[in-house]
This record gives sequence, C-alpha cells and structure tokens, in this order.
Amino acid sequence: MPQAMTPAAPPLPRVFAHRCGGALAPENTLAGLRAAAARGFTAVEFDVMLSADGTPVLIHDETLERTTNGRGRVCETPDAVLFALDAGGGERIPTLAEAAALCAELGLFANIEIKPAAGYELATGETVASFVADHWRGVPPLLSSFSRQALAAARRVAPQLRYGLLFEAVPRNWRRQMDEVGATTLHCAADCVRDTTIAAAAVAGVPVLCYTVNDPQAAQRLFARGVSGLFTDRLDPRDPLAAVA
Repeated sequence: MPQAMTPAAPPLPRVFAHRCGGALAPENTLAGLRAAAARGFTAVEFDVMLSADGTPVLIHDETLERTTNGRGRVCETPDAVLFALDAGGGERIPTLAEAAALCAELGLFANIEIKPAAGYELATGETVASFVADHWRGVPPLLSSFSRQALAAARRVAPQLRYGLLFEAVPRNWRRQMDEVGATTLHCAADCVRDTTIAAAAVAGVPVLCYTVNDPQAAQRLFARGVSGLFTDRLDPRDPLAAVA
C-alpha cells in the first residue's frame, strides 16, 4: 500500500507582534495579545520560562525587576508570589496555558521563544513542548530558542512540532547546528543578516526570520532581500508593517 503523506506545514506569517503586543501593551501579557489582534495582526511572538514551581510563564528576563514590581529570579519565585506581581498597567504575568487559550480565542498564530533560565534548559524545553503537544488548540505554534539544549529537549518530547534556532549573528555552521536540533526556521538579528545566508537558506528551503524591525522601509528592504518574516514592536494600523501582517 502507498505510504500516507504527512500534511505540509502551513506557511508562516510575514509579521509577528513582538512580545505579544509590541509597544502598545506591557510586554508578554494578555493585554498585548488583545492589542495585536485588535490591530489586525494574525501572529504573535512571546517568551516562556519556568517559575520555581515549574509553571511555564510569559516573561523575557531571568529576573523580575525590569518588567514587574517584583525582585529576584523568576526560576526562584513561586507561583503564589509571581502571579501577585504587576507586570505593567495592572496586568499580571500570564501562564502559557492562559496565553494558549487566548491565542485560540483570537485566532493568533504563535511563535513561542523558549527562554530558559541558566541551568534549566532541559526542563524548560521539555515542559513547553509537552504542554504544546498535549494542550494547544488550533495550528500548533513555532517553538524557537537561542538554547540548542532546550530545543533538543523539546524535540525529543514532541518531534512533530516545528522548531526555530535563534542567533544574533548567524554562524557559518548554522546548517549543522539546525540539523542537530531538528530546526526548520532560522532566526537572527535584522542588522546582522547577510545576503549569503539568505541565499543559502533559500536554496535549503529554510525560512529566515529577523528581529526586531520597527522601520517600515527597513522591513521592505528585508523582504526584498528574501527574508521570510520579521518581528516588530510597531502595531500602528496606519503603518506599512501592519499592512503586511
């Protein structure tokens, strides 16, 4: 009998709202997801790490001071303390479960950056991938990370998901590093991406996604060079960046 074909993954969106809602809401909050959807965005990016209780939560930094009224390391803060903090404008730090439910409700595609605290790479990758595999509704998100350990751990748990490897400047051996963790998308800083990398990625069928692009003209130049997608803080509906979201 002929072998069943695996359905092709849907194409990635061209523009992602950075850290949920760009500059229009406190970063990595449910308010940000609502702001992105309200302005016509169909895709969002957010960061996830583990609390002291092992709960996956949306936050970028390993420490609480910059984005909340708390102090200390996220990985050493129990849920009871973490969820009582103000993450800006009265918002609180959301759980991954809450963000997943709201993405499903709003029809948002997500790029989840696995953001492990130092020493928690394996646990964070495994926890995030397990949650997504078991509980995500709708189109599964793209999971990305700077941490190859976290990505490898995630892929061992959920090999059916899509993974992206993050760099600032892309190294020459990027293909080997991607192959080692089963990544299918390449992410890097917009001001570091080289035309040779874009060309090689195109030949390999690897989408290149760039962060963080807030100038409409820079965005158009990146698309013209062959970049597949970008992350932006600019969610103004009058902005050309929003027009291509």
